[in-house]
Amino acid sequence: MSEVVTTRGRTIRIRRFDRAAIGAVMSREVANFRTFWKGTTFNSLLDPTIYLLAFGLGLGTTIVGDVEGIPYVQFVGTGMVATAVIFSSALPAMFGTFVKYHFQKTYDAILATPVDTEELVTAEALWIALRSGFYGTFPIIVTFFFGLPPEPTMVLIPLFCFVTAFGFASFGIAVAAKAQKIDQFNYVTTTCITPLFLVAGTFFPISGLPQGAQVVAQFNPLYQLVELVRGAAFGFESVDVLRLVALIIFSLVLWRLAIRFMTQRLID
Repeated sequence: MSEVVTTRGRTIRIRRFDRAAIGAVMSREVANFRTFWKGTTFNSLLDPTIYLLAFGLGLGTTIVGDVEGIPYVQFVGTGMVATAVIFSSALPAMFGTFVKYHFQKTYDAILATPVDTEELVTAEALWIALRSGFYGTFPIIVTFFFGLPPEPTMVLIPLFCFVTAFGFASFGIAVAAKAQKIDQFNYVTTTCITPLFLVAGTFFPISGLPQGAQVVAQFNPLYQLVELVRGAAFGFESVDVLRLVALIIFSLVLWRLAIRFMTQRLID
């Protein structure tokens, strides 16, 4: 994108979303991530293992037969991708963004360089989405050891995770821009994030919910991600194209909102 400015009879084209600026912000995040990547990676591997042992092998022993034609441990394992994505994107975006602009004043320093708010927010969301897209595949890797057969279409799972994580990273940035105190995130986690991952078809099919709840669940981005992941693992359906389009629209809308809210917080 570009913006045209006229001054003293001259037309100057100012570039926006400069790749060098976005890359510089992302490189800072990568350098910072190198200091704590081991702990994050360990948790990302351990969490799905514990969930699969508890739900797949523990609760799964009380379930007779398959769930929607899928062994329950594999049903949970593929659904856990959505849980990994939202908790590795929305929460880091909320807390990380708030700390950087409110306490550390990192964003003030970045904006003093040739980086604008759009580039800053875009770079932050892209980095979180890339990281979350990578860690979102860990539940699938763990589920391989519980009998999930590898399929060529599973190479699309990181893409699905990235698109969804970009939306939730933008959501977290937008929430952080509006928050006045860090403890206000508790309301968002309790009233929004927790219900989203519980009603995403991760641990049980949404077909068991009341009709009204099933309709609401169809608008849950995490449910769309779960269905796409299971499609990659067990076979796609024609409706999955619409699911991916819906996730892209969700991410783009939240991205623009994040830019708008952060601009109001830092500039206006």
